[in-house]
Amino acid sequence: MYETLFTFLNRYFKKATLFKVGFNLSPMYKRSCGKIIFASENLHLVKIKIPLSYKNKNYVGSIFGGSLFAATDPIYMIQLMQILGKDYVVWDKKTDIKFKRPAYEHAFATFEFSTTEINEIVKKVQAENEMDYTKTLHITAKNGTVFAELDKTLYIATKVYYKEKRGLKN
Repeated sequence: MYETLFTFLNRYFKKATLFKVGFNLSPMYKRSCGKIIFASENLHLVKIKIPLSYKNKNYVGSIFGGSLFAATDPIYMIQLMQILGKDYVVWDKKTDIKFKRPAYEHAFATFEFSTTEINEIVKKVQAENEMDYTKTLHITAKNGTVFAELDKTLYIATKVYYKEKRGLKN
């Protein structure tokens, strides 16, 4: 449903605007308490804010760890799907999260793919049909203090290969 709506609206609005507004209005993302505050035109850079509020404050007054994770969970996958386009499949595969210290203030995260990274991903997937790609992400305070560190593993494949592979398993 989201992809169909995104494709239709992309005729009238920039991809970055749809990415930001779509996430921020989506009920699934709103429940995480995260908010996209910036998306570059090419979607290589996305920034989020996770405000400390009564909705995500835990027993000791810091941001609930599940809220920190949920606000970061879908970004890399959907960001990369939009960058690579319809010829690729991207799935979240695994996340390792290490909580470093409690977040007693608003938290922030920056999701970034360089042009070099995108070119390497495309080259490797074209050569091998699929790959796992791991990105490290830090959830921080405004001053850079790290609240949590995530290692996010994404599965990336050509759509043709992925459909063939899934067909063999059924």
